[in-house]
Order: sequence, then structure tokens, then C-alpha cells
Amino acid sequence: MDKQREGLMVMPIEFLFIFLIFLVGSFIQGVSGFGFGLFAMGFLPLMFTLKDSTLLVLSLTLFISLTIVFRIYRYIELKGFLVILCAALSGRVVSFFFLTSYGEMDILKKVLGFFLIGMVIYLLTKKKGEPSKLLLKPIFPITFGFIGGLIGGIFAVGGPFFVFYFLMIYKEKHRYNANLQTTFAVTSLFSMFLHGLHGDFDSSFLLYFAVGLVSVFVGANVGMKLFEKLPQEKIKLFAMCIVFLAAVNLLVFT
Repeated sequence: MDKQREGLMVMPIEFLFIFLIFLVGSFIQGVSGFGFGLFAMGFLPLMFTLKDSTLLVLSLTLFISLTIVFRIYRYIELKGFLVILCAALSGRVVSFFFLTSYGEMDILKKVLGFFLIGMVIYLLTKKKGEPSKLLLKPIFPITFGFIGGLIGGIFAVGGPFFVFYFLMIYKEKHRYNANLQTTFAVTSLFSMFLHGLHGDFDSSFLLYFAVGLVSVFVGANVGMKLFEKLPQEKIKLFAMCIVFLAAVNLLVFT
């Protein structure tokens, strides 16, 4: 791990900051089905390299998704996500080689900042309504899956591509969430496997993962309890505003 991490080892306030990032991000994901990566990746690169930030978020995304899937697993439909999942795994293979080669470059934090702003604008301006039948052809889950897997493997923010697809497929929110979280879990596990084989994890990573584990366990479970009650549009608006501010921080301060 990089030198930035060494400084965090003796600064409890930094751990508290990390804890709060993961707590809010996992709460948002528990309520809306996604948003953990978007929120966390707006702040973590201020302290870590892009590569370390992505690996930490992916590992915790796996835990959050499994926590949610455990609650709603009976709504999983394999035929609903097999095509997009296979495409996403292909994207993760490409992202693995890219992140391994270029994940320490600070310029990628700027790229992430612009990408986050773009995703916020897209999510806040996209129109609701019935999707075109053309969007249900195989080329679209393949395209969405590959791009989502690629962006998710590099920046850990590929969720919106999967969200868009599953919202088209499922009108019932539990089926949407169950299949979405299963896709997140499998793709995150696959990325962790690839990076594990490459030796990208060390003992210091486990410390930050442990801090995040406690945080996301609390956040995801509270979010799921409020899944039926809170107006998701307000949660979405709040989350996107925070992500936008975080993206501006990445562009200005890194």
C-alpha cells in the first residue's frame, strides 16, 4: 500500500472519516439498491490511490450486496441477469489489467472526478417511462454489462449501468434489487479473485477492510429497514448532491 496509508495508521480521526464515508454510502445502497461506490469513490481517492480505493470499495460492495441478497434472495431470477453478468465479467477482466498497470496514476483521480459529475448529471436528468422495445434486445445487456463491468472494475462506480438495465426488466422493486445485488456480488467477487491472485492485497488492507466492514454492516441493515418507508427520490437527490461535491473535491484538491 502507498505512503498515504502509513500516515493513517496513527490518526484515529482519519479512521472516523472513513467509517462515516462507508456508513453513509452503505445506507444509500441499502435504501436505493446502489450508490455505495458512487459515494465512497468521491472521497477515498483524497486519501488513497485510485487502485487502493477501488479495491477497498469492491471488497465492501461484495459484503453489502451479500447482506442485501440474504434478505431478498427468493426474488432472484437467473434468466434475468445471466447475459449482462457474463458481459460484466468480461469487462472486469479488461479493467483488471488496466488498474494493475495504471491504478497508481494521480491523473486518474481527475478522470474519476469528471466521470462522477457526468454520472450525477445523467442520473438526475434521465426521464422515467416505458423503455423502448429495442433496448430489450441482447445487444443492450451485453453493452451495458461490459461497460458497467469495465467502469466498475476501474473506478468502482459502474452501478448505474446495471441499475438502468434492471429497472427496464423489472417493475417490482424486490426483483430489481435482488438481481441487481446478485450481479454486484458476483462481479465484485470476481475482481477480488483476480487481484488476489496478482498479490494486490497486504496486511494493512485488512485493517481498513475491518473498519469498513463494521460500518457497512450497520449502514446496509438500517438502509434495508427503511427500504419500504423512505421516499427514494429524496434519498437519490441527497446522494447525488454529495457525490457531486465529492467529485469537485477530487478535481480541485488532488
